[in-house]
Amino acid sequence: MFLNAQTKADAARAELAAHYDLEPSEAAVRDTDAQYQVVKDVIPAPDWMRFAPYVRAINALKKETDAVVLAHNYMTPEIFHGVADVAGDSLQLAIEATKVRQQTIIQCGVHFMAETSKILNPQKTVLIPDSRAGCSLASSITAADIEKMRADYPGAQVVSYVNTTAAVKAASDICCTSSNALAIVEAQPGDTVIMTPDGYLAQNIAALSSKRVVYWEGACIVHEQFTAEELRAYRDSYPGVAIIAHPECPPDVVAEADFTGSTAGMIQWVKTNKPPKVVMVTECSMSDNVAAETPEVDFVRPCNICPHMKRISLENILWSLHSGTEEVTVDEALLEPARRAVERMIEVTNS
Repeated sequence: MFLNAQTKADAARAELAAHYDLEPSEAAVRDTDAQYQVVKDVIPAPDWMRFAPYVRAINALKKETDAVVLAHNYMTPEIFHGVADVAGDSLQLAIEATKVRQQTIIQCGVHFMAETSKILNPQKTVLIPDSRAGCSLASSITAADIEKMRADYPGAQVVSYVNTTAAVKAASDICCTSSNALAIVEAQPGDTVIMTPDGYLAQNIAALSSKRVVYWEGACIVHEQFTAEELRAYRDSYPGVAIIAHPECPPDVVAEADFTGSTAGMIQWVKTNKPPKVVMVTECSMSDNVAAETPEVDFVRPCNICPHMKRISLENILWSLHSGTEEVTVDEALLEPARRAVERMIEVTNS
């Protein structure tokens, strides 16, 4: 059993135990009470007693090593609310990655996110707690696939989701996230735009865009599993429930929802509208994290778990800080074109 892609769990645990007090204790709970108060409605006290020593150790070690933890919304609550310095969706993390002052970035998410942080901070050290944390979208397309689509649609601009490798970003004209995809597509010259790699996101954007959108047939393993029939069943079981969906879901699921938006958009919708009962059609931990911040809302959870995101744990975050292993690198030849595609996205978003 391995703690990450390189390190055997038993060896890492022995090393951590020799340097940090990781036994559950009332003292650790007291030291992390501020963090627990945020998550007390979603994490039982006995579970927090196990988490607290790691939260305490990580937060202390960050200061000692000049490190910052960036965490995606799909991280579990003890990570998202317990140790993250910057938390958000892919766009928020990309923007905030350009602002961090610390020399080391710990990326709590999947590998393409860590690559994006490295692209935007080539002089900083970027670590991922487990480099096996991949992404079905990122693995569904290559730079060669981009070139084939360019050949099929000469002159069309390529808009690639940030859920892609550095090589794919470098082969694209501009990146997008679910929150800015429509604005990015509309800002491109010409009548036809190529979107990669999420086919469902592209179809949902095409329904709103004045452009002809052609796309790659990739999908998110979390969002592609939801069905419109499933959502209708929830309406029958929970009369009056509000259903909000991510645009990576199939179009018929989006059509069934009361609101569709990016990760950040869904969170803001819940915080603004505070429906008595809500279904968030997305990854499980995101619902938990929002539930912790909006205890007055009752969350029905027909969620799906991202197995890649769940590779990240408090234990391997602490190991990452302690050992400095699993450093993320990007080929020098890809850095500039990939950075240009990401920075163009940020420019359009901020304009």
